[in-house]
Amino acid sequence: MAKRLALVTGGTTGIGAAICKALKNAGYNIAANYVANDDAAKAFEQLTGVKTYQWDVTNFDQCAKGVEKICADFGGNVEILVNNAGITRDGMLHKMTPENWNAVLTTNLTSCFNMSRAVINAMREKGFGRIVSISSVNGQLGQIGQTNYSASKTGIIGFTKALARESATKGITVNAVAPGYTDTTMLKSIPEDIMKSLIAQIPIGRLMKPEEIARMVVFLVADESGAITGETLPVNGGQYMQ
Repeated sequence: MAKRLALVTGGTTGIGAAICKALKNAGYNIAANYVANDDAAKAFEQLTGVKTYQWDVTNFDQCAKGVEKICADFGGNVEILVNNAGITRDGMLHKMTPENWNAVLTTNLTSCFNMSRAVINAMREKGFGRIVSISSVNGQLGQIGQTNYSASKTGIIGFTKALARESATKGITVNAVAPGYTDTTMLKSIPEDIMKSLIAQIPIGRLMKPEEIARMVVFLVADESGAITGETLPVNGGQYMQ
């Protein structure tokens, strides 16, 4: 059987890069989306051999055209979609701007609609598909200063459950992964004292590794994982136990 084609949004850095590497090592063809950092994308492509594609996941038309380009380049449809792209714009709600609210909701949540909409019809026609979206422990617990981020990540969970029910008879599984605090550049701006307090809340006593999130994604997208759908699988070191 030909290698299945996987697309990872936000796939050139952090958790997304780890997911791309893990999927490539598992034998998939990989396309990685990114939005702005050309230098990081070029370095990632040279290091891994994963082909990168630039577009804004908040733009519906760009998502459709990006998927079309990937399908043409690889000569087949996207069978695995990993909705990983995400940002933070933290702040207390009483000080939060509409711009920071909307930026997080559109990047983290609306992108899941845009990207899933771009691939779902081909998956339904083929009778196979895997969609995995990256949520967060803060979408399950909430976090001070992250009403926008927590709302977007909780929204992913609801999106996942509904789309899983819609797609179950078509051989498509739809799941979410909810990482705990993970050792990526997104956390570098957190002051050391706050970081220590966050780690103190994690039973295993450390941050998650991007490779640990990637391992869960590889498990969920496998052909053999067809009976798992509509679920949110935690990788949080015991911080939140369902």
